Amino acid sequence: MEITEFIKIDDQSRESKYEQIVKSIIHNISVGNLVMDQKIPSINSFSENLFVSRDTVEKAYNILKERNVISSIRGKGFYIARTELISKINILFLINKLSAYKMKIYNAFADSIGENAHTDIHIYNGDETLFLNLLDKHKLSYDYYVIMPHFKTENLEHTSMTPKVSNALKKIPENKLILMDNALESNQNQIITVYQDFEKDIYGALTEGLHILKKYQKIILVYPQESIYPYPRRIFYGFRRFCDTHQFDFEIIDEVSLDMNINKGDLYIIIEESELVTFVEQAREKEFKLGEDIGVISYNDTPLKNLFGISVVSTDFNVMGDMAAKMILNKERGKYKVPFNFIHRASA
Repeated sequence: MEITEFIKIDDQSRESKYEQIVKSIIHNISVGNLVMDQKIPSINSFSENLFVSRDTVEKAYNILKERNVISSIRGKGFYIARTELISKINILFLINKLSAYKMKIYNAFADSIGENAHTDIHIYNGDETLFLNLLDKHKLSYDYYVIMPHFKTENLEHTSMTPKVSNALKKIPENKLILMDNALESNQNQIITVYQDFEKDIYGALTEGLHILKKYQKIILVYPQESIYPYPRRIFYGFRRFCDTHQFDFEIIDEVSLDMNINKGDLYIIIEESELVTFVEQAREKEFKLGEDIGVISYNDTPLKNLFGISVVSTDFNVMGDMAAKMILNKERGKYKVPFNFIHRASA
């Protein structure tokens, strides 16, 4: 029986015809109508039998080839190349950097999405060109695109969006796009967004710990102005607004240097873990007791920070990954703001 007898095209469907062809072929493989190494019609033959354009069939075949569902042999034609796992949801997961926090999000997402999905992860290192190349290469190959939009400028400063990235994202159907970690201004109500609000988050978390912070004379935020993996400026703005609102003496510095003066009565809020280690070492050299002589709060929680009693302001990365997966599985749309809290431990 010809493969075209199994394929159904609905002219009234919201799905494009090439998407219907892709899904129909995958479905027929999953139910056993099409088998491994079976030859399928040429693009011209398929086009003529189903009364669809040649370009539509070619587009569908290219997607199936990218997913390794079919293969082509020069001079012979197209064949079914894979029969296992193809009925699963295919997800492209684009992460701006490889860190413990990002992997916690990814692992929570993978655990929650379960065995009914196949997820490919790529790291674009905050680089616009690499991101655009990855998206262009895989723009037709996946059912969902999970993206953490964090980019760096030429000056190594953070930006959530660039004009080129914005144009590229607009080409992804709304119901296939999931934005994680960083919300973008958008009127596209069909986009899933599971995010932190960096300015409001740090302001709210520090307000939670206000009764503890009041014992310190000055608060210093260690915020790298330029970085290989820059941080959102909204952290900077939220911190400054908190200090202004509650009339704290404050300072913002780029780094914890080895020759820096650390004074009793100061509280440090430190974003990068390497800076935290340097700070703790210097405090020990001066025989300062954390939480009494001097305070420190780290940005983003880890098991080691918990073990060593380091206070943190942190989002819940497990919730972020879990919620994004559940919204995909439940076919929900809209925005979900992930909780962000102050966790008081011995260091503050």
